[in-house]
Amino acid sequence: MVTLAEVAQRAGVSPSTVSYVLSGKRAISEPTRIRVEQAISDLGYHPNAGARALAGKRSHIIALVVPLRTDVYVPIMMEIAIAVTMAARQYGYDVLLITNDEGPEGVRRVAASGLADGVVLMDVELEDERIPVLRELGSHAAMIGLPADSTGLACVDHDFTAAGALCADHLADLGHRDVAFVGYAPEVYRRHAGYAERTLSGFRERAAERGLRILHRPCEGSYESTAGTLARILEDRPATTGFVVQNEGALGPLLSLLRSSGRIVPEDVSVVALCPEQLAEQNSPRLTAVTGPAQELGRQAVELVMSRINGGIPPEITLLTPVLTVRESTGPAPSGN
Repeated sequence: MVTLAEVAQRAGVSPSTVSYVLSGKRAISEPTRIRVEQAISDLGYHPNAGARALAGKRSHIIALVVPLRTDVYVPIMMEIAIAVTMAARQYGYDVLLITNDEGPEGVRRVAASGLADGVVLMDVELEDERIPVLRELGSHAAMIGLPADSTGLACVDHDFTAAGALCADHLADLGHRDVAFVGYAPEVYRRHAGYAERTLSGFRERAAERGLRILHRPCEGSYESTAGTLARILEDRPATTGFVVQNEGALGPLLSLLRSSGRIVPEDVSVVALCPEQLAEQNSPRLTAVTGPAQELGRQAVELVMSRINGGIPPEITLLTPVLTVRESTGPAPSGN
């Protein structure tokens, strides 16, 4: 690894002069600055992040706290993480990944050490235990997700309440009256994941306004659990003709189970998914779906945390508008319903 002393020797200056060029704390003549910068470029020198943090300078690192759970849809999480990394690089920042199994203490360790200039939290819960730590330490932070209390925070998320309402409106407009909501696993609701609770809330409120009779059934997402969930729905509400699915793992099994039970999609039943565009296109029939850009979540989160780092006051809440794309899985309710 190239040292600061080696840069100084190459440029023909003292190590302190190299430090002043890097920090900008003291005026350096233009010819000297150019020689130092050329030496840095020639040798491929990178300042040590830990030393710079100890000296009160920026580390040019953002810590990204990523979910490590069996109940998350990994492709979406990875898409967001990649978007954060790419956006950070445009600011000259690197990204340090931290898994959320470390909990509040992991966030405290990174935020208090000065290793990172800012923190981006993914998978934010309504009552997230990590947020008080960031408030206590006064950390520059951005949330991907919306907690119950966003006061003083910088949060970006899809508008899941609006997404749930879009699903209810679409099926109501098609004449469906008995609709089942197949959600994530029970654990997701027990830990009060904002994306799950807000979607369900938006769906319930709009369903009540539109006169829909609804059921909500959590589902683990495996073929067996989806079969059990569908059986219970049809036992409790045999006239169900509409399904809203917020569970990526359950989509394929549900379509297969409906076919095997003699229910044709969309002639007999309609299915609306809350899922990525790519997944909606991969199923047969192609799914009518409510989606939002995962990459934009990552990019916006970096914009928010960089605003904090640079002394700005970003908005507390930024909500991305969901889009409903009609495909082959929804149609008019069967006559007589």
